[in-house]
Amino acid sequence: MSGRPPAYDYVKDPGEIYRRSFSIVRGEAALAHLPAALHSAAVRIVHACGDPSVTRHLAWSEGVEQAVANALRAGAPVFTDVRMVAEGIIASRLPAGNEIRCTLNEPGVRDLAAKLGTTRSAAAAELWRDGLDGAVVVIGNAPTALFHLLEMIGAGGPRPAAILGFPVGFVGAAESKEALAENPFAIPFLALRGRLGGSAIAAAALNALAAGLPEEEIA
Repeated sequence: MSGRPPAYDYVKDPGEIYRRSFSIVRGEAALAHLPAALHSAAVRIVHACGDPSVTRHLAWSEGVEQAVANALRAGAPVFTDVRMVAEGIIASRLPAGNEIRCTLNEPGVRDLAAKLGTTRSAAAAELWRDGLDGAVVVIGNAPTALFHLLEMIGAGGPRPAAILGFPVGFVGAAESKEALAENPFAIPFLALRGRLGGSAIAAAALNALAAGLPEEEIA
């Protein structure tokens, strides 16, 4: 390659990037149908996936944002189905130094999955039992983990304070989130109906419910 290296005109200031991004999201995404307390979560979800239309597919129970906030302030742990969700959660913004736990790669999970005849993700949810009561669960990948969690609760298992359900994919993802939305346990939830979801969206939702959108205030 000869000559001058390419020079691109783009925004470099992180504060300006965030401000512009969230301004664009608020201008393009449908938010009016959502409770005001969920606007920050919706904005972060759109920011995470780049698609303003996803807000039309959100499903929630009344007071889910308060349930998450109360649980986190009380020191509740956060359980995730995959490391990508755990890594996406901004730990410094959790109000009580809350533990973030992903049990997917713990010893014995593979053998437990074989014993139960299910996926590792579902088997890993079995290891949440001791700390699940009053916890916040954030699922961003595995429909089987969400289904198994609901089955555990239905069988009399511990009840988390709230479930954020964002499994992604073509087999079971939409169905698992419908099961969450229709759960008879009165457990507060936030979910994205259909096939869309993923770890980035799940982590974004928890980050917003934990700390709002402080990036919009960057000077």
